[in-house]
Amino acid sequence: MDTLREILSPNFLLRNSIYISLLVGLVCPLVGVYLTLRRLIFMGVALPQISSCGVAFAFSLQAWGIIPHLHEREHGLAFIGSTLFTLPTILVLALMARRGGGSVEGRLGTVYVLAGAWSILLLVTNPLGEHGLLDMLKGEIIAISNGDLMWTAGSFGAVVLTLFLFRKEFLLVSFDREMAITLQKNVVFWDALLFLLIGLAISMAVLSVGPLVAFGFLLIPPLTAHLFARNMRQFALLASGIGGATALVGFCLAYRWDYPVGPTDVALLGVVYFLSFAVKKFWGFCSQATGRG
Repeated sequence: MDTLREILSPNFLLRNSIYISLLVGLVCPLVGVYLTLRRLIFMGVALPQISSCGVAFAFSLQAWGIIPHLHEREHGLAFIGSTLFTLPTILVLALMARRGGGSVEGRLGTVYVLAGAWSILLLVTNPLGEHGLLDMLKGEIIAISNGDLMWTAGSFGAVVLTLFLFRKEFLLVSFDREMAITLQKNVVFWDALLFLLIGLAISMAVLSVGPLVAFGFLLIPPLTAHLFARNMRQFALLASGIGGATALVGFCLAYRWDYPVGPTDVALLGVVYFLSFAVKKFWGFCSQATGRG
C-alpha cells in the first residue's frame, strides 16, 4: 500500500509514466476486442512490429541527413513514421483477408518477419537513435514528457469516443457482415474506419510502451475477458478493466523491485490469464459434478 500511495502521489517523479501505462492498459484491450471478434489476433502481432519499423525508418532519415535532426520534435517524427507504416499495412491486410485466397496467417507471418528484420537493420544504421529505440523495443516506460502524455491521451480519447459512438455499426460489421450488407450498411466505410482506429491506437501504444507491451495489452485482456463475458458490453468492459488493473499493479511491482515496467506488465497479464483459465475450468468441472449429482 505504501508503494501505491507513493505512485499515486501528485509529486511522484514518474507520474507521467504511470498515466501512460494506465492509458495503454485501458484502451488497447478495447481495440483488441475487435481483433478477437474478427479472428485477426495474428494481426495484433504483426502491426506493433510494423509500427516499430516505421519509427526506426523515421529516425534513420535523420541519420542519413535526409531530414534535419530536431530533438524536440522526435516524438512527432516517430508518430508520422509509425502511422505511415501501420495504417496502409492494416488496410491492405484487411482487404486481402476479406477477398480471400491464400493464407492470412502466412501473410501476417511474412509481414512480421520482414518488419522485424528491417527494424534491426535500420537500427544498425542509426547510431544516434539506437539507445532510445532499444528502450522502446524493450518496453522501458520512463521518460514521458507532458506534451507526449497529452498527445497520447488526446489520440486515445478520440479512438475511445469513436468506438463508443459507432459501437453498433462496428459490432455489426465485425460479428455479422452478411446482416450488415442486408441492412444496406456501408460495410467498406465502417471496416476502413475501424481499422484506421486500430492502426492509430497501435501506433500510439508502440510509441509509448513498445511493440511487446502493445501486443500484450491488445491480446491477453480480451482473451481473459472472453472466458467470462456473456455479451459485448461485458466483453469490452472486462477487457479494459483487466488491462487497466494489470497496468497499475504491474507498475507498482516494477517500481518496487526495480524491474522494467513493460515486461513486468506482460508477465503479469500472463499470470492473470492462466489463473482465469484455471478458475473457468474448475468452475465448469464443479458445475458438471453438481449436475451429475
